[in-house]
Amino acid sequence: MPEAPRHGRVYRSAHAHRTAREEQVVPLPPTAEGTGSGGDAPGGDAPDGTGTSGQDASSGRPPDDLGLGSAAGHSAVMALGSLISRLTGFLRTVIIAAALGSTLVGNAYTTAQWFPGMVYELLLGGILTSVLVPVLIRARKRDPDGGEAYTQRLVTLAIFALGITAALAVAGAPLLAWISRTPTPGLVTALSYLILPTIFFYGMAGLLMAVLNTRGHFAAPMWAPILNNLVVIGTFSLYLLIYGAERITPDQMTTGRVALIGGGTLLGIVVQAAGLLPALRRVGFRFRWRFDFRALRLGELGRLGAWMFLYVGANQVGVLVVLSLINSAGDEAEAGILIYHNVFLLMMMAHGIVAVSIIMALMPRLSAAIADERRVDFLDDLSKGARMILTVLTPVAVAYVVLAQPIATTLFQWGVFDADAAQATAPVLMMAGLALIPFSLGQLQTFSFYAQQDTRTAALVNVGSVTLRVAVQLGIFATFAVWFVAAGMMIGNAVSYVATALVMGWLLRRRLGPLGLRRIGATAGRVLLAALGAALAGLLMLWLLPGGGDPTKIEAAVQLVVGGLAVGGTYVGVALLLGVREINEVLDLVRRKLLRR
Repeated sequence: MPEAPRHGRVYRSAHAHRTAREEQVVPLPPTAEGTGSGGDAPGGDAPDGTGTSGQDASSGRPPDDLGLGSAAGHSAVMALGSLISRLTGFLRTVIIAAALGSTLVGNAYTTAQWFPGMVYELLLGGILTSVLVPVLIRARKRDPDGGEAYTQRLVTLAIFALGITAALAVAGAPLLAWISRTPTPGLVTALSYLILPTIFFYGMAGLLMAVLNTRGHFAAPMWAPILNNLVVIGTFSLYLLIYGAERITPDQMTTGRVALIGGGTLLGIVVQAAGLLPALRRVGFRFRWRFDFRALRLGELGRLGAWMFLYVGANQVGVLVVLSLINSAGDEAEAGILIYHNVFLLMMMAHGIVAVSIIMALMPRLSAAIADERRVDFLDDLSKGARMILTVLTPVAVAYVVLAQPIATTLFQWGVFDADAAQATAPVLMMAGLALIPFSLGQLQTFSFYAQQDTRTAALVNVGSVTLRVAVQLGIFATFAVWFVAAGMMIGNAVSYVATALVMGWLLRRRLGPLGLRRIGATAGRVLLAALGAALAGLLMLWLLPGGGDPTKIEAAVQLVVGGLAVGGTYVGVALLLGVREINEVLDLVRRKLLRR
């Protein structure tokens, strides 16, 4: 790929501007009928104040091509919404654990809750992000009606496809329970009858979010999942109010208990989907049934989504293996599927707040650089993203490893989730801390291939990664004691994430040339020294403070606060002394945001 000159202002072709705008999903001009593209600003202006062209008036460049400040600023805005959503999601996780505990009942609910996500991701999740959003954008720019009829056809088709899928899933609930190797198939099946219909509403919510995003409206998609979390939090609060925090067996799960938690889970996603409807009216979208599906060019959609289907399908195979192995341990496992699920969500919360925000802020820049054949800019941004992820996520990973026990006790030990369950959570969280950074770096590299409009490479690498993960997990399951199963699954995850990052990096270097590994390595070396200092500070605080490795609730909270301050403060101090520039950039960003408020 030829390299564009870097001196002065980079020449951008009309095609590059068009591609960059499509990748940024900026609000579009009014349609032929005079309806604005919606969003919160009149006339279809972008939320950041740019015009409908998606360019900055002073520079003639797309707003996300202005340097680190722009990417970091967008990253911070998205991080705020993600933070609120993930915090309510975390409260949802905590109250479910408090109501059901790490018991056979809690594990049965977690298993039943996992099925809709697996089916949805397999059929629509990956295709939605990689195929439908770009297709909707092209239809909106290409069609005389601004893509209105095309979107109506797509929604009509989705209603039928998702409805049939949900009905088949409900009918196959006993089979799904059998595949999961749960020790409580009857309870899982009963819960699944109520929870599996969420497949329809998850799919519709995802599609409607895509429609809103392509019309420049991002607020409702950000807040709708929070409504879901609040409904489920209310459901399990009501469960605790009626039935109390009582440890029960699957046989004691009455019809009323099953109906409450299963129905409340279904109601949550129904509210999430319904919460998007007012926003759809505000952006001017009106639904009407359209059955001329041939105009959707389904063959094109199928070809575009084939590699993403392979990617997501491999992931779901990996999920099913984890589900089966942990469930097959039965009640002998100290850490069951509920504990594994809770820890995984905690890892994903850190990844989502930090890494996803950085990746999404960089994606338009990466895509525009590829469109302009600016290889050096592409590699600079990729290196910048890797260094920022390393710098910001490392203290979180250190805290997960060093403070695993106080974190588990403070956050999860409520109600039926007792001290023994918190003790069983700590080893799983330690392994998740080791997996966090490799996972985030691998995701950054995966999205860099998406920016190159290459889903094939990501899919093939993921197949190999999942194969390695399953092999490691099967080996651990066969070798180690039952109590170690959940932690062993996290180790398998970590090994596969490291392999993914290495293979992706090698492939990127072959395709684009040197990746700036010397600079990344220098930052990583300094970050590692800062991490070692932070880990020693955290361990020292645990040694000095009361409670040790088996703290009470209050002792654990003190350990978490004091140990967390020691880890964070030592890390920042050592990193600044060592000249980790990204620390200053993050601190400057936080300072600007606080002063602005």
